[in-house]
This record gives sequence, C-alpha cells and structure tokens, in this order.
Amino acid sequence: MGKSVAAGFFQRHGVKIVDTDELARELVQPGQPALAEIRRHFGPDVFSASGELNRAGLARLVFASASAREKLETILHPRIRAAWQAQVETWRIAGCPLALVVIPLLFETQAEKHFDKIICVACSAATQHGRLLQRGWTPEQIRQRIAAQLPVALKITRSDFVIWTEGALAVCSRQVENIMLSTAPVAA
Repeated sequence: MGKSVAAGFFQRHGVKIVDTDELARELVQPGQPALAEIRRHFGPDVFSASGELNRAGLARLVFASASAREKLETILHPRIRAAWQAQVETWRIAGCPLALVVIPLLFETQAEKHFDKIICVACSAATQHGRLLQRGWTPEQIRQRIAAQLPVALKITRSDFVIWTEGALAVCSRQVENIMLSTAPVAA
C-alpha cells in the first residue's frame, strides 16, 4: 500500500530502515536453513530446477491453505523477528536516535509491542486492489492475501500515525515530514 515509498522518504530524513520483506528474501536464499526447512515441509514442487525457491508457487500454496500458511509462518517469522531485532539492537548500541522497521504483518505477528510508535501506511480498498492488479496478481490472489490480514481500518485504529497513500508522492512526503516533526527530540 506504499510502505516502500514511505520508508524511502523516512530514509531521506536519515532514519535507519530495516524491511522485513527484504529479510524474508534473504532467509530463503540457497544455503539458508529456512530454505532447507521449507523444502522438507513443502517438497520440491515449490523449487526451481536450480534449487531456488519458487516464491509464486509457494504463495499459491500457502494462500490457498491456512495450515500451509501457518507452517510457513512458523518457519520464517521467528527468523525474521530475530534478524530485525538484532539490527535494531545494533543501531541502539551505536546511539542511533531513530529507526524504522517495515513489517507488513505487524499486528498479525503481535510485533507492535516492540515499538514506541506505530505508523500505518494505507490506502482505500479500491486503490489497493488496483495496485495489486498492476503487479500481475489475479483477483483471487488478491482476495486470499487480503483475507490473511487484519482489516486496514483496524490497523489504522491501532496505530499512532497514518500515512494515506492515495495522493501524489509530494503528499506522502509531507506526511512523513509531519511525523518526523512530531517525533523529533525536544531540546532542553
């Protein structure tokens, strides 16, 4: 819904960013323990001939079956959480004043308790649907993925800030600037 764009605007303000989607991609690279565990559980059908994970094939499988999705989450989510927590701790030790962790399934994984502030990046259901169609997803794939998440309206109510991504990039940038101003440390 615009998470990467919003994160980019924060990064331009000097905020350190860790994106859990990127961490998930790293965790399923050849040679990674998570990849071997995925192969053991889901079999060779979700792998290419060269041994790489067929992410689209795995997604079709796990979004069609709640139990398959839960199994994949038990493989990946603890590893993803450990990776972003380690990065945040490194920044904390280094004295980094502000960092952002991009977590698409923040509330679904009960990770919100680890943060001082929550920012929800959102758009209307129609815009979300249109953006996902542009990525090449079918209406059924879109329905399955949205059904696997908390409703956006609930995420908004549970967040400290909302970045609404319906407008131009300049509008998104201004929203980020407003959040930066409201979270800036107060000088004594």
